[in-house]
Amino acid sequence: MLTIWLLAALPILLLVFLILGRGWSAARASPAGWFAAVVVAWLGFGAGLDVLAVALAKAVFLALDVLLIVWAAYFLYRVVDEAGGVATLAAAVPSLTPDRGLQALLIAWAFASFLQGVGGFGVPVVVTAPILLGLGFDPLVAVVAPSLGHAWSVTFGSLGSSFQALIAAGGVPGPVLAAQSAALLGLACFACGWMVLHVSGGRRGHLGAVAVMGLAMAGVEYALAVGGVWHIAGFGGGLAGLAVGFVVARLSFRGSTAPPRSVSSRQIGLALLGYFLLILITLAVQFFAPLRQLLSAVVVQSSFPPVATTQGVLTPAELGKGLVLFRHAGAILTYAAVLAYLLLRRAGAMPLGAARRILGDTARGVFGSSLAIASMTAMVTIMAHAGMTEVLARGLAQISGAAFPLMAPWIGALGAFVSGSNTSSNLLFAMLQRRTAEVLGLGLAWILAAQTAGGAIGSVLSPTKVSIGAASIAATDQESRILRTLLRYAAPLLLALGVVAGMALLAGGV
Repeated sequence: MLTIWLLAALPILLLVFLILGRGWSAARASPAGWFAAVVVAWLGFGAGLDVLAVALAKAVFLALDVLLIVWAAYFLYRVVDEAGGVATLAAAVPSLTPDRGLQALLIAWAFASFLQGVGGFGVPVVVTAPILLGLGFDPLVAVVAPSLGHAWSVTFGSLGSSFQALIAAGGVPGPVLAAQSAALLGLACFACGWMVLHVSGGRRGHLGAVAVMGLAMAGVEYALAVGGVWHIAGFGGGLAGLAVGFVVARLSFRGSTAPPRSVSSRQIGLALLGYFLLILITLAVQFFAPLRQLLSAVVVQSSFPPVATTQGVLTPAELGKGLVLFRHAGAILTYAAVLAYLLLRRAGAMPLGAARRILGDTARGVFGSSLAIASMTAMVTIMAHAGMTEVLARGLAQISGAAFPLMAPWIGALGAFVSGSNTSSNLLFAMLQRRTAEVLGLGLAWILAAQTAGGAIGSVLSPTKVSIGAASIAATDQESRILRTLLRYAAPLLLALGVVAGMALLAGGV
């Protein structure tokens, strides 16, 4: 039993070894994991060419479902950044208050969460760490605080690409997963706010600000996710945190002289234009039936025949993932990006050569993550069709038993720690988590919510993310201290997420 389990786990073990042991990037290691999955499935589990071909064809549709969002989200971010939007917001936020505790909450929690919501890709720490350092925060705090602060928004950040990966790999519809995922991450939001306050040396008097801002961020994220517009849930939560934080900062100055404003209202409006357009287009597509019907006319989908391995693992005939091209979240993001570019150019905010730089930087920026996503999707699809996932799930079920909910967040965190991405973790482990839950008779939604919540926290622990954050303020000599500090805060949170998921399941949660 142990031998067959280790054989089934070989592609994942190889992936972990190459990234952690050899220092390979996820983009470089994931094709090796895919190749290992092909060899093991063929030689060890009797998957013939027909099984491998069907699995790879299905993986194309699953990967595209995620990649369309990743590409378009980064495209929109680059449009806003090229027009100076990110720099404008980065200059505006610190001027709201001289109170260091509120500064930490506004910048390392709310603003970092907003940046994760609209872009991701390491942007939250890269943008906010230099701001915090410039305000006089210790270099360790400047990296650790925003790393912890934005962790809760990772799943619904990057315009929902991680959650879309959870849906695609787990095979469970988004509406079934949204409430539980948003609830766990909403609880994590309050914890992240407290951790930012604690690591930055904020006063107990700031706990009221944590409560009010956390309620706004978690509440808006939950409402948007459950409302079916999860690709703007992280962005909406971060924006709500900034808005409420602005009010809190202003109230703290009541009766005294407010700090001077560093940017004008027009500049802030232009900085947020692309994301306001995204909200308007999303709501129009969601609630204006004629437009929704028009954009739903083109669906790309394929049917697949039944296939079976020589060991008797049967995959029945089924329809593959359907892509509603013009109503897809990636399409909606693209509409917002193009319209924002045109309006910003008309307003004189776009420098010369902006279009060329935006397109070039987008292609370069998403190449590595796209290769990793495509390879990991192919790897886990092959493993599922060959019966390897089933073997792993039964082994985990036998080892963990009723305690599996406590393990689920740690499995998600491991995937994200290794790959540096919650999206990759969800692609890698969502089906494994689902099958283990099914074997144990546990509710799928809470287990998959624990997977993606753990992956969100684990993603900020990734050595790659730590290196990027430290490099942004020339603190590469402190990487080990940064990682150790992050682990001290993240480990109790991962444990708490498992306990909450377990209690929800004991209470009859699905």
